[in-house]
Amino acid sequence: MLNSKQLIEITGISRATLNNYVALGILTNPVVKQPAGEAGRATRLGYFEDDAIDCIKKVQELKKEGLTMAQIADEIGTKSEALSPVPKSLKQAMKTSSAGEQGSLTDLSLEASIDNFPGPAYMVNNNFELIWWNEKAADSFFSHGNDLPGDLESRNLLKLLFNTPVARDTENLQEILKPHMAAGKKRLSQQALIKIYSALDARQLSILKDMYEDVEPVGKEPMVHYPAILPVKDGEPQLCDLYVCFYREGILFTFSPVVLNDDFLLDFLSKRNHVINELLKKRKPYLTNVTVMVADVQNSTRICSELPAEEYFELINNIWQESEPIFRKYYGTYGKHAGDGMVYYFFPQPDCDYKLNAIRCSLELQNMMKGITQKWQAKKGWFADIHLNIGLNEGQEWFGSYHAGGHVEFTVLGETINYASRVSDFARNGSVWATKNMLNQIPAKKRKNITFGITRKTTKQESVFVTDTYASLGSLLDEDHQGNTKFRDIEMLPITEVRDFRIALD
Repeated sequence: MLNSKQLIEITGISRATLNNYVALGILTNPVVKQPAGEAGRATRLGYFEDDAIDCIKKVQELKKEGLTMAQIADEIGTKSEALSPVPKSLKQAMKTSSAGEQGSLTDLSLEASIDNFPGPAYMVNNNFELIWWNEKAADSFFSHGNDLPGDLESRNLLKLLFNTPVARDTENLQEILKPHMAAGKKRLSQQALIKIYSALDARQLSILKDMYEDVEPVGKEPMVHYPAILPVKDGEPQLCDLYVCFYREGILFTFSPVVLNDDFLLDFLSKRNHVINELLKKRKPYLTNVTVMVADVQNSTRICSELPAEEYFELINNIWQESEPIFRKYYGTYGKHAGDGMVYYFFPQPDCDYKLNAIRCSLELQNMMKGITQKWQAKKGWFADIHLNIGLNEGQEWFGSYHAGGHVEFTVLGETINYASRVSDFARNGSVWATKNMLNQIPAKKRKNITFGITRKTTKQESVFVTDTYASLGSLLDEDHQGNTKFRDIEMLPITEVRDFRIALD
């Protein structure tokens, strides 16, 4: 007889594939016993008959002929059913799924919700932190159930997987982790991954490092498929298809019990815009670090009065449309558009500083507005510039969404957005202002690349820009201007004007 490790080495298949063949009834159930000293640290191994090699070769030949695994199982498994039975629970799952019962894929349609996924499903952001999951995933994977902690760092997916019951068996854990690591390898460098999972212990980090080097990275496909086996409560395995879908906002993992026809799920997942919109609508609220940008068009009331309605809307839409690729470039998340203003959020990223992203995005918006100004000056014969005043602030806040019918609006709760809005209101002539609190969160080495400061008056009343300085907002107000009384409650807030960002040569 051959043990499982020998069979994998001879045939070149993976352990997940071997498990699939057993679950489908293609191979006989192995005899589990203690190895005779030849298998290293393993205390128990599965042993197969010698003809398992020929059976696997037959499967490989049939796959080359284009047969699906269900067809191969029917071709091979039924001929030797007495010797290699499909586990009863798996047979029943396949029958009930085919019959449209117990989470049938036929329940999925464009009108259906992502909550109708037939198996465990969850979505992570680009830091591999959970932002959505269904009840089946809570029951199968996460020991906290639906009561996961609110802060994102505690929703570290791989950390959670290490704490699942399946992690007690190293080989089963590796099979679960492999598709996640392959997906991570598409988005993250090993250095970025290690930075994210610095909270793991030495053994866990060692497993991830070795696996990162071994797994093949995912290609450019928007969706990939893996065979998977999930443990169930009665202890018998459940054969699943794992579909991994990639979006700009994150990665969706969804497990589906194997059925003879899963076109319904594939059709549903192929509607990418619909699926991601559903996911974002139902994203769980979470506590996270965030930089908030509030931008507002200066003198919008005057501009509106000088333009016909259709041209005013054309101008505002022009600003929004040209700014969208800039926000996308710097991972800005849309918050809302209020009239001619906009709110965007910048969240921690695996390979860049979200605070610097917000600053660089703001400065590119400044340059964008110069082009828009030139266009509209030529069109309308104007001499004045069109300004977009920007306020930036950083903090740790709850991020969630509001729903009103089919409309969804993302927002953060707390003072961070309120201060950013007030600073934007203070800014004039297309300037970018940030709070001292935000810049203090940027490491000194990186902060040296930012040109920021306060414009001061000399004894001769000349204006001089003094770099690397801050001032309380109240000290910058014109005491004689009646409109400035609205800032009195935040007059002690230290702020600074951001003027440039230099790319470090090293």
